[in-house]
Amino acid sequence: MREYTVKLYPYRWVVLAVFMLINVMVQVLWICYAPVASIAAAAYGVQRADIDLLANLFMLIYIPIAFPAAWAIDTFGFKKAVGFGATLMAVFGLLRAFFPLNYSAALIGTIGISIGQPFLLNAFTKLAAEWFPQKQRATITGVIFLSLFLGIGLGETLGPGMVTHLGFPGMQLAYAIAAAVSTVIFLFFARTKPPTPASPPGEEVRALVFDGLKKILKNRNVYLLSLSLFLGSGIVNGVFTLIDGLGKEKRLTMDQGVLLTALLLLGGIVGSVLIPALSDGIRRRKPIMIVGLFVAVLATIGLALGNGFIFEVIIFFVLGFCVTGFTPVAYQYGAEITFPAPEGTSNGIFALVVQASGLLIVLMDALRGVFNDSYIPSFIGLAILLALSGILLFFLKESPKMLGGKIK
Repeated sequence: MREYTVKLYPYRWVVLAVFMLINVMVQVLWICYAPVASIAAAAYGVQRADIDLLANLFMLIYIPIAFPAAWAIDTFGFKKAVGFGATLMAVFGLLRAFFPLNYSAALIGTIGISIGQPFLLNAFTKLAAEWFPQKQRATITGVIFLSLFLGIGLGETLGPGMVTHLGFPGMQLAYAIAAAVSTVIFLFFARTKPPTPASPPGEEVRALVFDGLKKILKNRNVYLLSLSLFLGSGIVNGVFTLIDGLGKEKRLTMDQGVLLTALLLLGGIVGSVLIPALSDGIRRRKPIMIVGLFVAVLATIGLALGNGFIFEVIIFFVLGFCVTGFTPVAYQYGAEITFPAPEGTSNGIFALVVQASGLLIVLMDALRGVFNDSYIPSFIGLAILLALSGILLFFLKESPKMLGGKIK
């Protein structure tokens, strides 16, 4: 195969950095009420369930906005579409801060931020394709995923201390200003694409958005991959969301539960960097995804049936490492096997699947009463389903871009 050389611009790291910055902030604005939910409920004069709704709206609104956001990314380009989403984040974040004790303002502000979020989450592979060579794209997608976990971690850990020192209104104002500043930085420094493509001639050309969507929906591999993403993301999100009840079942203290979720998050951070880098290094997607998925199955079973805090420490880290590390590889694989479908469209479909996995949390909550107030049977059932989906991944074809000759 003919070897191509493309020019890579150092400015790509600036674009990556400012994009990660706004992704950090949108996650902070999403999760910021969770660690101070009781305080937020008292400040707004509402029930705890009303505070939980503010977080759940991000998932609910993502579903109808996902495809319009993907269309906008592929039609108007990376900077305009992502900039629009970031501007919504900044404006509605400030709305929440300016009326810090008004629940209606918090609700409207959250809806506005939630509408902006898909314009950020659906652009991961678009940025990688526009600015980085093929051999680095899974790694870059994984690095962008790192920003999501950084945002969640900051929102979870900083909130209580900020409320103590700044008060509940002060916390919201600090986050809103940070989100607004990050948006201004993005709009000033971001660029849609480099002066010359980061791909060999012809590879940068993508199909029309709706033609690409038709191609994606006809691809069997997309459905097989989506099932695994749906189940794996549901397990991890379920652990994050249900850790209080799960911890009581396993006789963990509150501090131990917090530490375990932190390790789940840490595992995700490490996995989102190392696993995609390994995939790029060995130029294979399929075996990386299969191995990661089956180790995640074992970790889920261990989480459900294992005993001993030290054992749980290992299991939580491994689960975060495998599922989160698997996800950016899956995103990049999806972009490669659906070529010439636009990156924003394929990214949008998989991001939608990940968001929709929150439905599994609702199901686990509903089944808890059936299983004598236990989440354990639900996690075992999800592990079995994830294993079955892993078997189906053996029928995937390796990415043609990984099987080709050397690409610079």
